[in-house]
Amino acid sequence: MIPPTALHQSDYRKGEAVFWQDDPTRGIFCVESGQINLQRAMQSGHVVTMHRATAGTLFAEASLYSDRYHCDAVCIEPASVICIEKQEFTRRLAQEPDLSLAYGKLLATQVQTYRQTLEILSIKSARDRTLVAVSCGYLSGPVTEFATRIGLTHEACYRALRQLCDAGMLIQTGRGKYALPDPA
Repeated sequence: MIPPTALHQSDYRKGEAVFWQDDPTRGIFCVESGQINLQRAMQSGHVVTMHRATAGTLFAEASLYSDRYHCDAVCIEPASVICIEKQEFTRRLAQEPDLSLAYGKLLATQVQTYRQTLEILSIKSARDRTLVAVSCGYLSGPVTEFATRIGLTHEACYRALRQLCDAGMLIQTGRGKYALPDPA
C-alpha cells in the first residue's frame, strides 16, 4: 500500500492545469471527481486530446519513467485529484508483486483502448469515424470534447452527427446526446 504521506489531494477549477507539458514530473494522478484532458497543442493551433481521465481513473502513468510531462493536463470541469509521489510509487512497484501485477493489467487495458482509438482516428470519413466512435462509447460528454477526442473539428463532427441522424444511423436523444437505433 502507498503510505498517506505519499498522497497529495488537490482541487482544481475548470480550465486549470494539473501540470503543463515540460513541467518536471512529480507523480501519477488519480481522479476523485471531475474530468481531466491530457492534451497537446499542435503547430496548427489545433488541440488534440490524447486521453480523458474521469473519476476513479489514473493519468500520467508514463511520467513514472520520464523526467518531464509530455502533454498538458487540463480540467474540463472542476476536479479533485490525488497525486501519488513518483519515487514512492516506483519503490512500491519494485517491492509489491500484487501492486505490480495490478498496475501491469491496468496498463495493458489502456494499450487496448489506445489501439482502438488509433483505429478510429485512421478512418478517413468524418461520418464513418463519428459513427464508429459513438458505437464504441466515446461520446460521453460534450460534443465539442468528443470531436477533439476523435480528431475532428467540432463543426465537422456536428455535420457528421446530423448526417448520421438524417440517415437513421443515429438517434438524437437529447441536446448533445446520441444513440444507436435499437436493432429490431
